[in-house]
Amino acid sequence: PHFLPAAANNKIIHLVVDALTALFWFAGFIALAACESAQLSFEEVVLKGLASDNGLFVPEAIPTLPPNWQSSWLNLSFEELAFQVFSLYISDVEIPSAALKSVIRKSYSTFRLPSVNPTVTLDSDRKIHLLELFHGPTYAFKDVALQFLGNLFEFFLVRRNEGKTGTDREHLTVIGATSGDTGSAAIYGLRSKKDVSVFIMYPTGKVSPVQEAQMTTVTDKNVHCLSLDGTFDDCQDFVKALFADPLINTTQRLAAVNSINWARILAQITYYFASYFSLIRSGTFNPSADQIRFVVPTGNFGDILAGYFAKRMGLPMSKLLIATNENDILHRFWQTGAYEKHGVHGAAAEGGLVEDGVKAHAKGVKETLSPAMDILVSSNFERLLWLIAYDVYGSDVEDALERRQAAGSKVKEWQMDLKMNGGFSVEKEVLDAAKADFASERVSDAETVATIRDVYRWPNTPSSKGYILDPHSAIGVTAALRSAKAAPSVHNVTLATAHPAKFSSAVEMALKEEDGFRFEDVLPSDFIGLEDLPRRLVHVQKSGGLDDLRKLIVEQVTKEKELNCCSTTSAG
Repeated sequence: PHFLPAAANNKIIHLVVDALTALFWFAGFIALAACESAQLSFEEVVLKGLASDNGLFVPEAIPTLPPNWQSSWLNLSFEELAFQVFSLYISDVEIPSAALKSVIRKSYSTFRLPSVNPTVTLDSDRKIHLLELFHGPTYAFKDVALQFLGNLFEFFLVRRNEGKTGTDREHLTVIGATSGDTGSAAIYGLRSKKDVSVFIMYPTGKVSPVQEAQMTTVTDKNVHCLSLDGTFDDCQDFVKALFADPLINTTQRLAAVNSINWARILAQITYYFASYFSLIRSGTFNPSADQIRFVVPTGNFGDILAGYFAKRMGLPMSKLLIATNENDILHRFWQTGAYEKHGVHGAAAEGGLVEDGVKAHAKGVKETLSPAMDILVSSNFERLLWLIAYDVYGSDVEDALERRQAAGSKVKEWQMDLKMNGGFSVEKEVLDAAKADFASERVSDAETVATIRDVYRWPNTPSSKGYILDPHSAIGVTAALRSAKAAPSVHNVTLATAHPAKFSSAVEMALKEEDGFRFEDVLPSDFIGLEDLPRRLVHVQKSGGLDDLRKLIVEQVTKEKELNCCSTTSAG
């Protein structure tokens, strides 16, 4: 059943990031700043990813859970649970139930475990648990969302292209920049998809060997790895320029795959519910008596934002605990109410390990052992800001449009201050609202290494030879241990976001002196020989600028369309 009318399921708020407009309201309402009306369905939001002015999307309303959900969902499989969650956000008018189930089944059949993302207990006395999110094709949490997003793209395109041939067929050109994991997860989610071309740009020599091998050894003809002689910032700048480029947008339908795409947030909501039910079924957690916290190592705020949606829907949790590394803009916000860039440069910025991809970082960040969290600002944070502003600044306003306008105006003000002045501060009411659902911890590299070593020594973990954490997951466990010390009765579930083999140099640095440690014992068979396979990539010169990059993309997409046209004709 649906708990919002079909039309309401499709209503999307458009949050403005850089544009001067404050807020658009789609699905029949007036676009407040632009004074024009427009409608965007879930399908259009997924295919667009970003609004035309780089704005983000969130649902009109966060649905509530159905009656008796705790009993009726308790024994569902991960796939069945995903269907229940997604159906609250996606009207069956847009995606019929049978089709949605098929997309979900296809998405998670690629995972190595039937449970998809199991929850294990690391320390029963201190109630420390780990939600393992690294059992997908690329051994990182991003597989959960990007396998689903890739199959959504395919479903929508197959439907749109039914009965069409040749140049009449719609074609999606997916463009992304990566410092490592996003690129490989996107490629594995989109490889071999018909009518989809994917271009992933990464900085030459600045991602880990495993991450580069995972991307460049994929031989599917629709996958294009672009190795740029520059930094991750340069890659991002080119991607942004392409989305804003009127020339390429007249011939290509561009789409985004990073966490700004709403479908990625939606997909991640499921595993919070799955972990909650897993602990209940194991007898570890009593929902009528016990409390639970989810601890999330985060940089761009997408993973933990999904947890916030789960909490707002009605999943009982006392707090969401933000765990940051030394790039701590989020932690500082929760401590002070000030969201400010604190860029570091030169010797102060140096750290981490080149072998694990630390040099792919953006300018101004502190290099750490957890490079996937090395960020200066969090790209999903304004989604939370809008939701809080809607509650705080619209609490005395009865008219829904006026409330949305008030929230949009505040987001516009904050984002402009961030862009022009490098930061902003929020009022006490906003910070109090943020603290009602979140807490935060900051973890140093030294503490990360110590936690990897300590957990390896713990008895009674799921691994007989000692449980091995990757550095990002170790940040989460460090924060969870602090939480457990402050509130011993509360269960803490840490999200384990990557397999330790993806950041092997940091793990080996932490454990090389430990008796019995052999990294080969945890090295996935998929990784053995991976770096020796033939590569498929194109070297791109930064000096060629947007013109050369545009030309390359258009030429490759044209070739793919011609091949698809020929294969379709032959099949007919």
